[in-house]
Amino acid sequence: MMNHPQNIAAEVLAELRRNRPLILCLTNNVVQDITANMLLATGGVPVMLTHSDEIHDLLHSCANGMLVNVGTLSEAQAQTMLHAVKEAARARIPWVLDPVAIGLLQYRTRVCGELLQTPPGMIRGNASEIIALAGAEGALCRGVESGADSKAAISAAQALARTTGAAVLVTGETDYATDGHTIIACYNGHEIMTRVTGVGCAMGALAAACLSIAPTPLKAAIATAAILGIAGERAAARAPRPGSFAAALLDELDALTPDDIIRHARLDFIQHRKQEI
Repeated sequence: MMNHPQNIAAEVLAELRRNRPLILCLTNNVVQDITANMLLATGGVPVMLTHSDEIHDLLHSCANGMLVNVGTLSEAQAQTMLHAVKEAARARIPWVLDPVAIGLLQYRTRVCGELLQTPPGMIRGNASEIIALAGAEGALCRGVESGADSKAAISAAQALARTTGAAVLVTGETDYATDGHTIIACYNGHEIMTRVTGVGCAMGALAAACLSIAPTPLKAAIATAAILGIAGERAAARAPRPGSFAAALLDELDALTPDDIIRHARLDFIQHRKQEI
């Protein structure tokens, strides 16, 4: 019998709390603080490095996962990221690609294409980013914001997952996770999450933590969406303004339990194969 996605997400959170994976975050300059704090609140251990030698040493010694986020990409950062994903592959460290604002900006679009030559375990992005990364039509964006609804990116996400072998997590009002065959929707979350800088980018680090301990990339994607979505709903209920919400989100991530996931996750199969995910 196929596992209920709520149980899958709860199991991943429990493993995250038990194992405290160390995540190398190659991320943008704007979001490092919230990224580190969100990881700590959910049980991960963040490390931010920029020197290639140190990245090599960490990946081959104690890292459990890695995030590559191209939000404030420079030529030097691009070269570091390209080096890092090759080292992660050699060390068998799973990594997540967050292709921030690709499609609109050609340099980062090209770099993300090069990064995909060393396939990630998961790709997390908004609808426009996923459509652009898949090379499909309809990628509309305003800076780092998507101009397309997440549902519009499902077919592009499936194609991207099949091409790369990665799970793809499309974020939006509804999040969709797919491995190219199974599609699961997560209806948790709150609009205010889009009004605090860095929540989406920090989600990529949470995805890397889940990926490092989950049995499959798709299970990691499901858990990522549910964990952050439920914490966001609970934080918004008591802190409806962006400044107080940012602090409340960390508190709710810290307080979240596997039982909370089972009770409150709103996850549905949109499409699935008959074997277990």
